[in-house]
This record gives sequence, structure tokens and C-alpha cells, in this order.
Amino acid sequence: MAAQLDYYELLGVSRDADSAAIKSAYRRLAMQFHPDRNDGCKENEGKFKAVSEAYDCLKDPQKRAAYDRFGHAAFQAGTGGQAGQGFGDIGDIFETIFGQAFNGGGGRGQARRGADLRYDMEVTLEEAFHGKSTEIEIEVSQSCGPCHGTGATPGTGTRRCNLCSGYGKVRAKQGFFVVERDCPNCHGRGEVIESPCRTCGGEGRVDKAQKLAVDVPPGVDSGTRIRLSGKGEAGPRGAPPGDLYIFLHVKPHAIFTREGTSLMTRVPVSFTTAALGGAIELPGIDGNPVQVVIPAGLQSGEQLRQRGAGMPVLQGRGRGDLVIEITVETPTRMSRDQRTLLEQFRDLETGEECPASRGFIDKIKSALGG
Repeated sequence: MAAQLDYYELLGVSRDADSAAIKSAYRRLAMQFHPDRNDGCKENEGKFKAVSEAYDCLKDPQKRAAYDRFGHAAFQAGTGGQAGQGFGDIGDIFETIFGQAFNGGGGRGQARRGADLRYDMEVTLEEAFHGKSTEIEIEVSQSCGPCHGTGATPGTGTRRCNLCSGYGKVRAKQGFFVVERDCPNCHGRGEVIESPCRTCGGEGRVDKAQKLAVDVPPGVDSGTRIRLSGKGEAGPRGAPPGDLYIFLHVKPHAIFTREGTSLMTRVPVSFTTAALGGAIELPGIDGNPVQVVIPAGLQSGEQLRQRGAGMPVLQGRGRGDLVIEITVETPTRMSRDQRTLLEQFRDLETGEECPASRGFIDKIKSALGG
């Protein structure tokens, strides 16, 4: 039994290479060993199949994880697995038995749309309140201009794939089963281009930087997702593009924290303001000041609610509330006159001024049998 080459060695990349490095290595080797460029050379055709098999495994995070752990044995069924049989997993068996139902018919596979992409964007709380229009720049696979996404040199066409004879599928023995997969040469299309485009190497797409306008609506929160349809990776050889998903992250604010559409803040007030009542002014998230009335006798930890002073409802009407938690601050530095007045107040206390304290003392006396 011939030994199988390591997939990473086949592609000439390290085991910790990222997906971009693996993709770049595969494209270079596929161009070098493609059967259409080597006049039917069996050796190069075998190398093309090998690098295609390696890339098919390493581009998939789940398959790659299984390969890193178990090697080629991860894709071999039973004890009689042979070299070159690492074409699939249990899903291939179900596709072989129920292929017509699962794939919507046998034969050539349909062109797959491009991959969906993710972009993470940070916004301030003020931007989340007002919304914003901005522009982002990302590098993404786009349709090749010279070949218009076909992958073929202008003026040339396609021909039937020699490897699968135009069927789009190849079969391989895997233990007691014969499994069927997309042809690694034509990728399930049943046909190959006669002369690959020199710009894109027959892929029909090239990596380019593109600028996109993004409208962030008012009321977004961390985790809000904005979808830009058709702005993902271009599909191979003219297939539809995927979508771009923008995930928003709201930066922490110096004053406010957020719970849904409500804004929360903690405000310290003097014990005289808490006892006698008063008013304080806070900066609103909309830029306008918020007047907060402090009722007399307010206790530390109590909350005041300002209706309609919170965040706007995403794609709806109205605003949430602003919730202010009061912290009563005990003075730590007093003048002689201030201290004298407080001592006079203490001498005049009857216990009715602070019913919670008096009630607690009564409970202690009752518990101790006093």
C-alpha cells in the first residue's frame, strides 16, 4: 500500500497556515499541474488530483480539525482503507444511497454561490443613538473583469471533462462502500475551460479592495447584524456572490451603561440634597441636558426614572428610559461650623427622622429580650 503524502507538505504550507495562505498555495499548484496545461500528462494529472484533495480537506475547518487529529485515517472507513480513498465522510455514503433526493438529481452539480463574509465594526453609544452613514473598505473576491467571471480566456469556451467524462462525479471504493463525490477536476460541472484566463487562473474571480457604503440605523446594539446582499465573495465562474454581514459592537461609555433600550447611570448626591430634596442636571445621550428632580428623603441606592430619555427603539418608535441610581455621599471634610450644626441636629433627633434605623434597633432589642 503506497504511503499518502501529508496534505500540508503537498501544498507546501506549514501546519499553522491560515486559510488565505492555503488558498494561495492551492491556486499556484492547481495552475501548475492543471491537465489542460499539461497536454494529458498523467504524472501532472495525478499531482493535480492530490493537491485538489488536500485543498478540499484543509479549506474546511471541520475536516482540517479531523485531519490534524487523526491524519488520513479520519476519512477512511473500516480497517481496509487504502491510500487515495480519503474522498469523504459518512455524508458521502448517504449521498450515494439517497443522492437523487438530497442533491435534487444526479449528474452535474450546480454552481455554488460565493461565501458569506463577516466584518466587525465598532460604534460609539452616541452613534448607536443617532445612527450613522459610513464607508468601509474590505478585500474580497470579485468577478474577474477580463473574462467577465467565466474563468476562460475571451474567445474560448469549455469542453467535456476528461476525468469524469462529463458526468461531474467520480467514484471511489471506501471500505465496503462505493462513494461518489464531485469531480476534483471540474468541481462537479462536467466540463472544463479550454484556456484558463491568465488574470484569474480560471477561477473567474480575483481579490480586490472595494469600498462599501454602510448605513447604521438608530437604536443598534452590540450584536446587531447588518446584511449587505451580494457584497460577499464572488461565486466561482460566474456563480452568484455571497452576502456581507456587518456585526456591530458598541464601545463602553464613560457615563452610561445600557440594558436594551434603557440607559443606566449612577449619580452621587450630598446627604443634604438627599434629605432636603433638590435637582441635578445630567448630559443626555441626545446632547440635550436632562433635569432630574431629587425628592426629599431619598435613600442611597434608590432609582429615579426619566421616561423617554433612553435609547431609541431599533426600527420602531419611541425611546427607552434613563434610570438614575442615587448614591448618598457622606461628608468627610467639614468646617467647624458645619460640624457644630450637625451635632445640634443629632441632639434634636427623636428617631422619627430615620424610621428604618429605629425599626432595626427595635428588632435587636426584641431579639435580645430587651
